[in-house]
Amino acid sequence: MTTTPTAEEFETHRPRLFGLAYRMLGSAEEAEDTVQDAFLRFDGADRAAIEHPSAWLARTVTNLCLNRLTSARARREQYVGAWLPEPVVTSDGTLGPLESAEQRDAVSMAMLVLLERLTPTERAVYVLREAFGYGHREIADVLDLGEANCRQLYRRAVRRVAAPEGRFDAAPERQEQLVTSFITAARDGDLGSLEKLLAADVTWWSDGGGKVSAARRPIEGREKVLRFLAGGSQRFAAGFAYAGAEINGSTALLAWAGDTLVAIACFEERDGLIARVRAVVNPDKLDFIRRQLARP
Repeated sequence: MTTTPTAEEFETHRPRLFGLAYRMLGSAEEAEDTVQDAFLRFDGADRAAIEHPSAWLARTVTNLCLNRLTSARARREQYVGAWLPEPVVTSDGTLGPLESAEQRDAVSMAMLVLLERLTPTERAVYVLREAFGYGHREIADVLDLGEANCRQLYRRAVRRVAAPEGRFDAAPERQEQLVTSFITAARDGDLGSLEKLLAADVTWWSDGGGKVSAARRPIEGREKVLRFLAGGSQRFAAGFAYAGAEINGSTALLAWAGDTLVAIACFEERDGLIARVRAVVNPDKLDFIRRQLARP
């Protein structure tokens, strides 16, 4: 299969555009569709009128995402149970290099959930500024807004994203150690060991989307989480295989039933204990990551 010069040029931009769309939408599937829509527009555009393809494509993807976010907000208001972003394997560079704690945090489940607090335009300004280093003048050009307006939107977004309960900064080594210990306890069905890993005020979110059995509200407190794992979910150590992988910038747990990926759990650490868990069990939200893991 041959590729056209337009397609070849677009492919050099695809990873960056996917990273932009994913941070904007919190959905890998929708990000893929958005990038493909951008390619179709790029392929049909008057190339002589595109002076800077990178800027043109970023503008196109951003505006396509803004259109999608407007309808996504209405869908998420009707979503069954807790809504969580689609998890993505990041060790393969899918979202670009994550070489610093700040870069990893920017694609974490926790941050993507916080971005849901923003209006679509605030989110665009924040992502372009924080994740891609755009200046306010460049952002103004992308969004057809005044530079002063962009600065105001950015300041507002920063305030709204700041979690009042505080963010947790865990060293990658400690995060990996905690997840490894959790996996060992899960494999053995050892609730006693698991109890020692959980903070007293741990919170567990489950995103089943109404497709599979999942807690529809956050489970708060160590004892309630343990009861959920031991009885309510009826899944803990119930014939599953567990493994760890870098998901959204940090080590996460993957649960398999035979060859089928059935759950991904992302963790936040505080004072050496697991303080928050976000588990995606909605099978639709695991399609993208299944394809990632199936690649050679």
